[in-house]
Amino acid sequence: MKHLLKMADLTKDDIFDIFETAEKLKSYNKNKIEHPVLKNKTLGMIFIKSSTRTRVSFEVGMHQLGGKGLFLSANDLQLGRGESIYDTAKTLSRYLDGVMIRTYAQKDVEDFAEHGDIPVINGLTDYAHPCQVLADLMTVKEYKINTGKYKSFDDLKLCFIGDGFNMANSLIVGGLTVGMNVAVANPKGYEITNEMKDFGSKFPGKFLFANDVKEAAKDADVLVTDVWYSMGQDDIEERKAAFKDYRIDAELMKSAKGGAIVLHCLPAHKDEEISSEIFSLHENVIFEEAENRLHAQKAVMVKLMT
Repeated sequence: MKHLLKMADLTKDDIFDIFETAEKLKSYNKNKIEHPVLKNKTLGMIFIKSSTRTRVSFEVGMHQLGGKGLFLSANDLQLGRGESIYDTAKTLSRYLDGVMIRTYAQKDVEDFAEHGDIPVINGLTDYAHPCQVLADLMTVKEYKINTGKYKSFDDLKLCFIGDGFNMANSLIVGGLTVGMNVAVANPKGYEITNEMKDFGSKFPGKFLFANDVKEAAKDADVLVTDVWYSMGQDDIEERKAAFKDYRIDAELMKSAKGGAIVLHCLPAHKDEEISSEIFSLHENVIFEEAENRLHAQKAVMVKLMT
């Protein structure tokens, strides 16, 4: 494991190794045990696309690990004024011990990793959101497996409802890799790519794509959703119309298993992709999921930067 650019970079063993480290670091945090395993290390945090949770979790995570997170916005970098990724990667590799990039194009993250000499972590692109999905799966493990309700991920079904975008891509790969059954429901015109459908077809009987939300949610142990529109998208009203029936609400929960949990990577637009009622009922697990971004990312940084 040299970089984390997308979920497909990780094997099942890699993911479980990250969980083990993340759970240990989470325990240290809860018990006020210092763990400066990245002392004197510096992570550059490049934000072409802004975020609350990504910035705070990486910056706090590096502090707790004994290192420093250096915030770099597009306005802080010559990259935003025409310097090439090649030159930026070569230069920053002389200063930093690792870099996290949150941007639009997956190619930018891949190019930085190719030309630089330090570990690169994808904080989000339009194609993938691996850090979020590691936190999601860690949360599923805590609530469904560590509690003894299920023996393994193999016994669980995850259903994602929303845009066939970065979260769908990463949940499909991550969920299937750890052994889950995965279903995805997208409206027509916003479906997952053929690449993702082909990936799912490699897991016979474990993957379902549907336009019907109730079909996808049937007997699900975990329901996941995300906002219908995000930064850089200007077709908001069209998206609201297309996604109006793709909401996790009390009626849809009837299709899922009793005791199913709901995840949301936040920020949430309540009464759009998730009803206020369902968000309120599941907010404990949703905010635990948000906290697990910190622990999962710390585990990734430890794996890559030590």
